Amino acid sequence: MRTRRAATVVGTALLAVACTGAGTPTPDVSSAAAATSTAATSGGNTGSLTVYAAASLTAALNDIKAAYQTANPGLTLSMAYGSSSALETQIEQGAPADVLASADTTNPQKLVDKGLAAGAITTFAGNLLTVIVPPANPAGVQTPADLAKANLKVIAAGDAVPITRYANQLVANLAKQPGYPPAFAAQYSANIVSKEDDVAAVTAKIALGEGDAAIVYVTDAKTAADKVATVAVPAAANVPASYAAVVTKASANPTGAAAFVGWLAGPDGQAILARYGFLPPG
Repeated sequence: MRTRRAATVVGTALLAVACTGAGTPTPDVSSAAAATSTAATSGGNTGSLTVYAAASLTAALNDIKAAYQTANPGLTLSMAYGSSSALETQIEQGAPADVLASADTTNPQKLVDKGLAAGAITTFAGNLLTVIVPPANPAGVQTPADLAKANLKVIAAGDAVPITRYANQLVANLAKQPGYPPAFAAQYSANIVSKEDDVAAVTAKIALGEGDAAIVYVTDAKTAADKVATVAVPAAANVPASYAAVVTKASANPTGAAAFVGWLAGPDGQAILARYGFLPPG
């Protein structure tokens, strides 16, 4: 098994979506939505903002960046994408982010719990999981049960990456479905041949034919629809993912950061997210 080293944050737009741990405090959905201030809707938001965002949000947030800067011509918006867990760690270590937009609620809540956030977290999107395979599907994966087939090469992400936590829950749910082998979860784990930095890297490896199958977000499969094929997951076993954002305490532009998070959770941001297959926050 080969593990890639965690990628450093890349400049310019990149985030998607993974894991709400048991006991996570209920997100404050209203706080940032209320912060969709006059500045964010009338072009009065100025200065600069740096948003650290989950890799699964890359395509959607690239469009959001363009739309938000058009609405706020005095604002410079920078995006940096990667694994939500890696980005949270970088913020803890002093990285200059104004906002963390995560593929889960767990990582933003960590910043709140450690006194590194300017307020409560705001959920702004939802997602579901699916299985992807290379277009030719050389391993003949027909259902998620085939993830336990002998010698299948499964691509996954690192253990701390949200998609991994969601995927592990999905596998546990599938193991309880009729027709799945008793050792399904163990066989799936044994088939993992690579753990990547984030879900975008997982999707890329499948698109290149460097693995037989992977569990990713529905939005990743949609964005890469011309490069991968999809194997549907039973609705009864699927795992909803909640995406949340938080303004960092160290933000040099906290008012602008709160306005951006509010816009993201508001009608304009939601319309763009929906185009990429994201669900409304639940």
